[in-house]
Amino acid sequence: MTDLFGGNEPRQSAHQTIAPGAMLLRGFALDDQRALLDGIDRIATAAPFRRMQTPGGHVMSVAMTNCGGAGWVTDRRGYRYSPTDPETGRPWPAMPDAFLTLARAATALAGYADFRPDACLINRYAPGARMSLHQDRDERDMTRPIVSVSLGLPATFQFGGLKRGDPVAKYALLHGDCVVWGGPSRLCWHGVLTLKDGDHPATGRLRLNLTFRGAM
Repeated sequence: MTDLFGGNEPRQSAHQTIAPGAMLLRGFALDDQRALLDGIDRIATAAPFRRMQTPGGHVMSVAMTNCGGAGWVTDRRGYRYSPTDPETGRPWPAMPDAFLTLARAATALAGYADFRPDACLINRYAPGARMSLHQDRDERDMTRPIVSVSLGLPATFQFGGLKRGDPVAKYALLHGDCVVWGGPSRLCWHGVLTLKDGDHPATGRLRLNLTFRGAM
């Protein structure tokens, strides 16, 4: 098999259905990458990345921040959405127009019309960071889809079924790729394998991930 992580590897099929209600959009965010990265920089200046603590006391390997009307947070009190940054007490930075436009375009292409996210969780992966298999179930309305945008270093995305023990498929996510899932796949287990070291011209030794949700 050709190395999917090679810097000169041609893109696979532009749109790939990976499960009922779930679609991988290859290179969908490439035209907007500059606006997305600039937006992340502005957000991180107002609400810096931090490694949050899980209810069990584990410190996550992925650093996070948020923008929009609500932000996802975790600490010893549990997982939840908050309208304010718990570190500053201030509202999360507003969601940039470029973020909202991209999320709405991706969901429309995947068959989810009129999606308007009110939360964007921004994950920052350094080499060695990972995201264990989990379900996104802290949102109030499970009829709204999830949009995930990959920027920077390549990563291996895991996408399973509705049960923790269901078989898991693996997909190489490259800079600019988007994944949209909802409907029958809305509560599928998913995660990211340990990030390999590398150097990307847009982000250096990092992977950045935007995850759009309808939270409130």
